[in-house]
Amino acid sequence: MTEVAPREVTPPPLQTPSAKEKKYDRQLRLWAASGQRALEESHVLLIVGDEGHGSNSSVAGAETLKNLILPSIGSFTIADSGKVMHRDLGVNFFLESDSLGKPRADEMRRLLQELNPDVTGHAITAPLAEWLPVEGSLTPYNLILLCAPIARDFLQRICAYASASSIPVAYIQSAGLFASLSIQLPSEFPIVDTHPDPESTQDLRLLAPWPELEAAVDELGDIKSLSDHDHGHIPYLLLLLHYLREWKKTHDNKYPSTFKEKTEFREIVGSGARRNNPEGGEENYDEACAAVLKSIAPPVVGRGCKEMMSMPSCTNLNKDTANFWIIANAVKNFYDNHGVLPLPGSLPDMKAQSADYIKLQTIYKSKARADVAAITKIVRETEAALSREHSPIPDPEIEAFCKNASHLRVLTNPNNEPLASLRLMTSDYKTLNRLSSTIENDWEGLSPVFIALNANIFPSDKPLDVTGLSSDPEVQENITKALKEVERAQGGELHNISSVLGGMMAQEAIKLLTRQYVPVDGTCVFDGVKSKSTVFKF
Repeated sequence: MTEVAPREVTPPPLQTPSAKEKKYDRQLRLWAASGQRALEESHVLLIVGDEGHGSNSSVAGAETLKNLILPSIGSFTIADSGKVMHRDLGVNFFLESDSLGKPRADEMRRLLQELNPDVTGHAITAPLAEWLPVEGSLTPYNLILLCAPIARDFLQRICAYASASSIPVAYIQSAGLFASLSIQLPSEFPIVDTHPDPESTQDLRLLAPWPELEAAVDELGDIKSLSDHDHGHIPYLLLLLHYLREWKKTHDNKYPSTFKEKTEFREIVGSGARRNNPEGGEENYDEACAAVLKSIAPPVVGRGCKEMMSMPSCTNLNKDTANFWIIANAVKNFYDNHGVLPLPGSLPDMKAQSADYIKLQTIYKSKARADVAAITKIVRETEAALSREHSPIPDPEIEAFCKNASHLRVLTNPNNEPLASLRLMTSDYKTLNRLSSTIENDWEGLSPVFIALNANIFPSDKPLDVTGLSSDPEVQENITKALKEVERAQGGELHNISSVLGGMMAQEAIKLLTRQYVPVDGTCVFDGVKSKSTVFKF
């Protein structure tokens, strides 16, 4: 017999990470390539108030930009008409002795840009009145950072422009040992990838199995006749489906619904385990019992998704409607027709033979792809009906929406409320005295810090009536102490406090720019004396 030499097969080349992937490896694990792309396409505007109105040296703004430049935002612009002074050099790490007397915006831009050559920096050194349009927008930017304090008329115009252009605005305040940030969101700010707990995203559909999943249960046959090895490696998901069939036979074709019934069902499942299995126990049955209470339930529709489907934007579509709402409308139609959201398609780990687990995984992924295809069809039909001039919505965008549908959020600012501090500026003096009673969710009792940071927006000839803020002597004392700290600082920043604020603000900025995770919805206050922070609304 002639031997035939085996054909040599050249293995495929290894896909080594690119230089860019290596550079940004850690952050890509947090917000993936889509988030990194959104970050690199962003342009952040930092506005520092004019001399006489602005902060000491915009340290908090510089620290925020530092934490955005390192992960590679696309561009940034610093608008600051101030000159570098001796006091700046003591607290701002992005100024140097040679910067003295030079435009602060130019010097900060130059030194910040050295952090990352992939980022482009710009500077505006003219006063706000010379470059801020009387009417118009700030559309080149997709995030505006404001270093407090800024004159009220300019702050009103900036907030109005941002609201009209659906651009988020953040207002950062730092004085002495206190700091705060507040965010003005557009009227609707959708977030698809909120990064929920991975366990909460698993939708097993045990009470609504589809034909392919039912067929996988049929293939089990009589599980009592299986060998010990096979019996101990049945995926727990199929075990639950098998025993649910048995349960329905004796319970009027109904699934266990109450806690008592689920407990009884769990005992039935557990009784099927072969405790003397020489293969080493039946861990799959333990997994099945542990999953009963959380898995034997109708598919969950998250609160955020329910709110989204009830919003007018989900049904009132036109050719200029954003991609998000076109897909949302398709998902709503799918839900109205099927009673469930598209299947995410992910499975938890479980004891099983590799071939069986891969087969089960394929069943779920195939169903998820079929659901995405059904929703994509609705999206394409909607695009055609609306005669949209935009490019077709990318398939990956639709797929990501379907995967995260149950956990997405739409943050709203229905009345286009301006920044919290601006609302105080445009109200009467009595509003501040009523502030403590209108603040919600002040779990850490830090409202005195916010009050103190904003006390100087009113004329100094009207001293703040601490007794009018609260009848509680302890609260009055805390407000008095906070006012003394702000007065002591005289608007000056401490680098360590502004650095903490810059880190907090950059974190929120990344959420806003990537539209991932859920940003602060309200005002965040940091007390450097107590090393505490809290978020509240009023």
